[in-house]
Amino acid sequence: MPEGHTLHRLAKLHQRRYAGSTVRVSSPQGKFAASFVDGRRFVRAEAHGKHLFHVYGPDTTVHVHLGLYGTFAEFPHPVLEPVGQVRMRLAGPTHWTDLRGPTRCEVLTDVEVAALRARLGPDPLRRDAKPEVAHARVARSRQSLAVLLLDQSVLAGVGNVYRAEVLFRHGVHPLVPGNEVDRALWDDLWLDLTVLMRGGVKTGRIDTVRPEHMPDVTGRAPRKDRHGGEVYVYRRTGQPCLVCGTPVAAAELAGRNLYWCPTCQPA
Repeated sequence: MPEGHTLHRLAKLHQRRYAGSTVRVSSPQGKFAASFVDGRRFVRAEAHGKHLFHVYGPDTTVHVHLGLYGTFAEFPHPVLEPVGQVRMRLAGPTHWTDLRGPTRCEVLTDVEVAALRARLGPDPLRRDAKPEVAHARVARSRQSLAVLLLDQSVLAGVGNVYRAEVLFRHGVHPLVPGNEVDRALWDDLWLDLTVLMRGGVKTGRIDTVRPEHMPDVTGRAPRKDRHGGEVYVYRRTGQPCLVCGTPVAAAELAGRNLYWCPTCQPA
């Protein structure tokens, strides 16, 4: 599932290409009520966590959650005939966008959008985010920090890659209970997530390795993975830690794969 930086990156792209323009919206697949927004002015695009919002106003927003299989494809004009199962097609003055396979693609009222966002935790990539709200939710819980970081009602936008990497970068064992995470540590984690995720918005990939541990400095081979980016522990099970050489450990926690270095992140 795409992590939050991907949705913010899409929001920026759609804001740049469609905001302020009258757009044509259709549903070649026939599973989206495109008539509610077709021919209307695209006001803005924004993201909150893993959710994308196309705001048409008044009281009309298209909400998209990509889920595991959803993808956007972006093209310059001319507009071509749909190929495959296209849930939503958005066409503006210079570009058009096809959405395929999302978990959710729906038209919501302002009240419904507010209710959805109220269920989400603060998003490190949003200017209106309040890290103290997320910490309050973490500090009340006995669940492990690894579980809490993926709980979108606690913290919106963080996925398995950012979870594994930010815990490694701060030497935190994944199973430390939330109620043992003090505000100072949380602020450090939040700030680091903000920096890392902003980098992801800029480059379109997740890079978490510090300059001194990059391949061109250490002489190791660059990472080869369909997700791209240089990482410390994510999907590096059994490989030597880039800092201490200990084999990276892995386990399943709450249905998700967990990665950590037993030496750099002691229990």
